[in-house]
Amino acid sequence: MVSINTVTGKLNINDLGCTLVHEHLLLRSEVVTFQFPHLYDEDVIYKKAVEGANAVKSQGVKTICDPTVVGMGRDVRFLERVSNETDMQIVTATGIYSFTDIPYYFQNREIDHMAEAFIHDIEKGIQNTNIKAGFLKCSADAPGLTPDLEKVFRAVARAHKSTGVPIMTHSHPETENGLNQLAIFEEEGVNLKSVMIGHTGDSTDLNYIHKILDKGAYIGMDRFGQGPLPAAKRNEVLLQLLKEGLEKRIFLSQDYCCNIDWYTQESIDEIIPGWSIRFLIDEILPQLREEGVTDQQIHTMMYENVQNWFSGI
Repeated sequence: MVSINTVTGKLNINDLGCTLVHEHLLLRSEVVTFQFPHLYDEDVIYKKAVEGANAVKSQGVKTICDPTVVGMGRDVRFLERVSNETDMQIVTATGIYSFTDIPYYFQNREIDHMAEAFIHDIEKGIQNTNIKAGFLKCSADAPGLTPDLEKVFRAVARAHKSTGVPIMTHSHPETENGLNQLAIFEEEGVNLKSVMIGHTGDSTDLNYIHKILDKGAYIGMDRFGQGPLPAAKRNEVLLQLLKEGLEKRIFLSQDYCCNIDWYTQESIDEIIPGWSIRFLIDEILPQLREEGVTDQQIHTMMYENVQNWFSGI
């Protein structure tokens, strides 16, 4: 039986339950956190994360995959505390998040050296703990796959091949770079059924989306409640894909951040009024059901697909 790494130990894959595959409990600037810790109220931050986990737990969610990696302020001890207090199963990740360059340390070393660092996180533990990563994360946005980011993607691919854990990406659908990401993974010999191209739901271009699906990868309809598209447009695209019977390759999530220091709270309230970790289940799923989406289709996207992703199916 396949088991996966969570922040509190191994979990039987059949016990994942309803899963939000892309949510952040704590996301913050690593340099500022390290150099100016007095700027943060850790008690308030912890309370917000606990409240977020409990909010979706009350909706029936059993597992959160938190893709906060290097470059986003990953703190696995924090995640472990939240998991222990709330009984939420939390799966953390390894990898590097950037839109352009990577730390000088990795710029000046071989790809395999970076891959070994990721493998250590998966097999040994993260940040000198026994907490192990359950999946890999890499990113590319509007600037495209810069030389630095290509190194990360190749290192992620090699770590995947060594460990078998799945891959999640951050993509930029407007430039269709999900296809470039898959091309690198193909060159590296990755099983594309273990890959989820994140933020594909930011696109209304069904031709582009089908090209990703035709490769066998999963797509993330994972920004409900925020991002460049309103929920109605996201629903429209999702409903078309479901009419085509493609629910077995789709993830639903929100990319919600219980804590994020990239913006002031005032700017968040202005840009994303009413932003809530409960939005998908409270608002979107009822809308989908009204449009004829079946409970089985929702079960497939929220329960079964994550099991298959971790299994490479």
